[in-house]
Amino acid sequence: MAGSRKPARAEEPNRRADIVRAASRLFAAKGYAATTIRDIAKAVDMQSGSPFYHFKTKHDMLRAVALEGMETIARAVGAAAAQGGTPREVFDRMLLAHLEQLLGEDGRCFAATLLHEGRHLDPEALAELVVQRNRYEALWQEALKQLKRAGEIADDSPVARLFLLGALNWTVQWYRPDGGRSVKQIARQLSTLLLKPKL
Repeated sequence: MAGSRKPARAEEPNRRADIVRAASRLFAAKGYAATTIRDIAKAVDMQSGSPFYHFKTKHDMLRAVALEGMETIARAVGAAAAQGGTPREVFDRMLLAHLEQLLGEDGRCFAATLLHEGRHLDPEALAELVVQRNRYEALWQEALKQLKRAGEIADDSPVARLFLLGALNWTVQWYRPDGGRSVKQIARQLSTLLLKPKL
């Protein structure tokens, strides 16, 4: 009947973050292609058309998951680096910040979406993601440079950076919250593995 459609709820303008989080979890669990707008709306208890208040298309949701997920990790690691200290102290804080973001529930879904569903991003979104990634990797390149200068590592090349980030990002494939090792313990073990022993 005309005029019977329920108006968007008052809180919906503030639900964007909920939509992005739900989309991330569904894309990771079901895949981008198999996830519908209706699925995402249901996950956040919204009417099926309400997500379009925030996003024009499902692809825009995927773009938000990828870019905002990357930005969240970069912000946390950048804040850890900005606290200063010795190169080892900075590096250890960066390791922990990266893993804490990545291995939380939202972070694991972001990583899975980026790894398995990133191919669905259009060229413009991919270009934005590359800019963000390069800026983030520059933080790690600088940290490695300072570690080498301090004699803590032998190699600060781009290959070393790629190896490091690859190892960190792969933790989402094997880490389990109930696996007996905390994120802090894993970060400490990685630091011990990568850096020269303390005298």
